[in-house]
Amino acid sequence: MDYKVASISGRYGSTVFWLFLLLMLAKFNIYIGFALKPYMLFCILFFMFHIGSFYFQRLYLFEMGMLIFYLMYSFTGAFSLYPASSARIIFGIILYVSCYFIVKNIIEKFETDAVHSAVANVGIIFNSVSLALYFAGLKSVQFMFEGERVSEFGVMVDRHYPRLIGLVQDPNFFVFYNTIFFCYYLSNFQSSKNKVGLGLTILTNLLTFSRGGLLVVVCLVVLNIFLNNPLKKLKLLLGLTASLAVAGYIAITVMKFDVYSILQSRINDFSEDGGSGRFTLWGRAWEYFNTNILVGIGAFNFSDYNMFENGDPLTAHNTYLDILAESGLIGIVTYLLFLLLVFIKLLNSRIHKKNPYLFLTFLGLVLQMAFLSVIINDMFFMYIAILSAYLHKEYHKKHVHVVKELEIQAGKKDNSLKGAAAYYERVNFNR
Repeated sequence: MDYKVASISGRYGSTVFWLFLLLMLAKFNIYIGFALKPYMLFCILFFMFHIGSFYFQRLYLFEMGMLIFYLMYSFTGAFSLYPASSARIIFGIILYVSCYFIVKNIIEKFETDAVHSAVANVGIIFNSVSLALYFAGLKSVQFMFEGERVSEFGVMVDRHYPRLIGLVQDPNFFVFYNTIFFCYYLSNFQSSKNKVGLGLTILTNLLTFSRGGLLVVVCLVVLNIFLNNPLKKLKLLLGLTASLAVAGYIAITVMKFDVYSILQSRINDFSEDGGSGRFTLWGRAWEYFNTNILVGIGAFNFSDYNMFENGDPLTAHNTYLDILAESGLIGIVTYLLFLLLVFIKLLNSRIHKKNPYLFLTFLGLVLQMAFLSVIINDMFFMYIAILSAYLHKEYHKKHVHVVKELEIQAGKKDNSLKGAAAYYERVNFNR
C-alpha cells in the first residue's frame, strides 16, 4: 500500500476533528437496548462511504493482546448466572472493537501534526463547553448545594459539593476523559493555545473534586517535570502555580465557594465513607473472585451479584478488581499482559522522548482505572487507536528513509527497489 498521508489528509479535511469531537459527546446517545453514541454513527457512515479505501494494518502485539483479553473475558460469560448481562457486554465489546478499527483507519489517514491539532482544538472546546455548562448548572440550582447526585446541566450536586460533570455523566469520568487533553497541553505548553488549554483543563479537573482523579493529575505533573529536561520545566511549574492561584481566586471571589471547607470535607469524608464506599465494593469483588478463581463469576456479572446480595447495582469501581471478580485469573492475566505490552512498546519506541503526552496519558488512564470501572471505554479505545496509528506512521517513515538511502547508494531506481525488498527482510524494525 502506498503511504500518501499528506494527500489523503487534504482529501478528508477535518474528519479527524469531528471524530474526536463526537467522541466527547458520548453522553448524548440513543438508547436502543445499548447506547448508540454519536461517534459510532459517524464511524458507521464513514465505513459505508469509504469501504473501498478501508484496510487493516498488521496488528501490533499489544493490539493482539487486547483482542485476546476481550476474547477470554467474553468466554467467561458461558459460566455466568446472569447470561443476559454477559450477552450485553459481549455485544458491546463487538461494537466497540469494530469502531476501534474504523477510528484507527481514520486516524491513519492523517499526518501526526493534523491529529495533534485536532486533539488540541477538541480539548479546548470540550473544556470550554463543560465549564459553561457548569456555570449554567450553578445558576440553575441557585448556588444551593443540597441533595444527593442531583445533576443540572454541567454540575452534579453530590454530598453538598458542586462537582463539574460538563459533557460527561460523572465527575470522576470527566477527569478520565480529560486526561489526554491535559497531558497534551502539559507536554506542549509552548504555544499560547496550549497554555489556554492547560489552564482550562486544570480548572475543570479541580472543579470535579475527584480525589482519585486529582491525585493522578498531581502524579502526572511531577512525572512530566522529571521526564525530560527538569530545569526547563520550572517555568511550567510556575505557570501551573499561577493557574491554581487564578482558579482559587475565581472560586472564592466570583463563585463564592468556601474552598478550604470543601477541601477539608473531602479529605475527612475519605476516612468516613471509605472512598465513597469503594473499600466495601473492593472487598466484595475479592470475595466473588474467591468463589471461582479460574474464570470468575462471569462477564459483567458483578453488579447483578451485588444487587442480589446487597441491594445495590454498583460495579467494583476498580477495573482490575472488576476483571478479577468477573473473569478470574484468565481475565486478569490477559488484561495485565495487554497493558504490559503497551508499556513495553512505549518504552522501546522512546515515546516518552518523542511524544511524551502519549506516555503520560497511558500512565494516567491506567492509574485512574484503580478508581473506575472501564472494561470498555470510548476514550481508552481512542487512545490505543492514536498510539497504534502513530507507530504505523513512524514505521513507514523508516521504510521511506531506507528506500531513499538505497536509491542513493545504488544510483539506479530499479536496483534500489530490489535492494529495498531484500533489505526489509533482513532489518528488524522492532515490530
